[in-house]
Amino acid sequence: MKKILLVAVSILTSLMILTGCEEDPKPEDQFNAFITNWEKQNFDELYDNFSTDTKETVDKEEFSERFTKIYRDIGVSNLKIDFNAPEEEIEPNEQGEVTFPYNLSMETIAGPVEFSEQATLVLEEKKDEKKWAIKWEPAMFFPDMEEGDEIGLEFSSPTRGEILDRNGVNLAENGVVYEIGMVPQDLGEKKDETIRKAAELLKINPETIQKELNASWVQPHYFVPIARLPIQDQELATKVTQLNGVLSQKVDSRVYPFKEAVAHLIGYIGKVTAEDLKKLEEKGYSANDVVGKKGLELVLEDRLRGEKGTHLFIKKANGGENVTLAKQEVKDGETIKLTIDIDTQLVTYDQLNGKAGAAAAIHPLTGEALALVSSPSFDPNAFVLGNAPWTELNEDPLKPLLNRFIMTYAPGSTFKPITAGIALTNDVIKPETSIDIKGKQWKKDSSWGGYSITRVSDPGKPVNLRDAFVYSDNIYFAQAALGIGGERFESELVNYGFGEPFPFEYPVYESKVSNEGLNTEILTADTGYGQGQLEMSPIHLAVSYTPLLNSGNLIKPKLILDGSEPEVWKENVITPETAQLILNDLVQTVEDPKGTARDAKIDGVTLAGKTGTAELKASKEEDGQENGWFVAVNTENPSLLVAMLIENVKNGSHDVTPKVKTVFESVLK
Repeated sequence: MKKILLVAVSILTSLMILTGCEEDPKPEDQFNAFITNWEKQNFDELYDNFSTDTKETVDKEEFSERFTKIYRDIGVSNLKIDFNAPEEEIEPNEQGEVTFPYNLSMETIAGPVEFSEQATLVLEEKKDEKKWAIKWEPAMFFPDMEEGDEIGLEFSSPTRGEILDRNGVNLAENGVVYEIGMVPQDLGEKKDETIRKAAELLKINPETIQKELNASWVQPHYFVPIARLPIQDQELATKVTQLNGVLSQKVDSRVYPFKEAVAHLIGYIGKVTAEDLKKLEEKGYSANDVVGKKGLELVLEDRLRGEKGTHLFIKKANGGENVTLAKQEVKDGETIKLTIDIDTQLVTYDQLNGKAGAAAAIHPLTGEALALVSSPSFDPNAFVLGNAPWTELNEDPLKPLLNRFIMTYAPGSTFKPITAGIALTNDVIKPETSIDIKGKQWKKDSSWGGYSITRVSDPGKPVNLRDAFVYSDNIYFAQAALGIGGERFESELVNYGFGEPFPFEYPVYESKVSNEGLNTEILTADTGYGQGQLEMSPIHLAVSYTPLLNSGNLIKPKLILDGSEPEVWKENVITPETAQLILNDLVQTVEDPKGTARDAKIDGVTLAGKTGTAELKASKEEDGQENGWFVAVNTENPSLLVAMLIENVKNGSHDVTPKVKTVFESVLK
């Protein structure tokens, strides 16, 4: 019995000791848990830690929804609360409260917010359980915030940067247009007739006007926009506003002064769509913003758009002065100057005269793009004004919305200088190397079956390299390509930028040598004179001629005029001697009476050039479309190199050479 009694006494004693040693909860532990939920923005759980008197005045659902929305609207991220718990036990004050200081930092849409504040905790006891609770004050979340205050967020829009040509001429500018609108209460009894007449004058559907007038936001006395007109259409604006209830006002708008001539290069802007927002919302775009939709307006969007000004503040309920929490000043978009010369652009565009084609003009020594043209074209102002003829543009067989200067085509005989450069560099031919082929057709041997190479004409004599350029002899360059060999030909073309992205500020399709390699003799031979599966863009073709004027260096193309020095894309593509040799031969294609580019000759100007006609057909027997090419450069004080393409020509390159000649005559004057 004694042993049992001793054990019982021992257990009782242990329980008394444990009970006596049970510690009260520590306020710093509770505050640390509160901070964890705060940093995670778990507002429901934050509320559960509030004091009883707080919960009596603050509704849980309202609190959670309010601050969830505020934090989301102002873009709170990287929320961090620094709290250093006291090393020694802290004694509550007479009200049973303790106060802890903390530092808060967070990123917002308006920039960083940092402040120091303090939290008050009170020890509460419920059902014999003690717990520290937080006494809620709005200033805990935002400094100087009191009950009834609101969080305000204001935006100021930047001015979009303009796009200029090399001489400061506006290609995309911030101008004004006429906005035509109606005031419903002023339309009178003949409202339907007025709508019909206005629609007829403005070339829009009456239903479109009715839809705008019936929008949910419209009030009888409101001005309701229905159309926009270029500022030059003053006569039309005056005529339509003579109708009852129809008014006009001038509003800011993006304007493209040179319309079709620069449309594919400059592009246009438009309102952000729901689809756009999926990709752009993270960049701060909203439904009321505009964004580049095509051309350089799209390519240079990040530089042109600028940065919104943002002001995050506390709007005081008592009418007092607002308290700024964070502010970012508006930053206007960058005005960007291009290497383009608008005069060169205009004359080049005019020469294409609505035909399907493209042209690239560059400075041969600097690589600066002077003109980039695609034809036919469209008026980008119509897209900004909201009256673009989509159906007409999409159904046009010439595809005016297609940007041809970035596309790739078979270059035809304009590729022959590249073949010659590779053949000379690899000692496959010498300038005096000649072939003596009778007739207009040739094939290597019987293994080619019925396939043969066809030349433009039979010169009736042996042909050396100079003659091959003058007569544009396909057979000569086909044999040169076979001498190089398919594998080596492809590897050498890497020196001209094939097989890699084109290094240009405007995205251009990558040129290609073949689909699966030059794996047959016929394909290799055809590639030698710019056919086969070879494709190049007009701008790449123009650049490929720059080694002829830069001692064998391939110059990197340039579109943005930023003051930087010209760059070499590929060094020593050919030797300076080979470059001069080929250039001299190309002069003869223009100067020689029998030269294929004879009709491009300009008195007093020495041009070097190469014509090309690319046949597009599935077999040798069928008649296919032909694309005409001409590439030319002035050789004395070189300043202009033009590559022009016209699709579906009737007279081969002779449909192109006079047009390029006119460009040189106009630009060089």
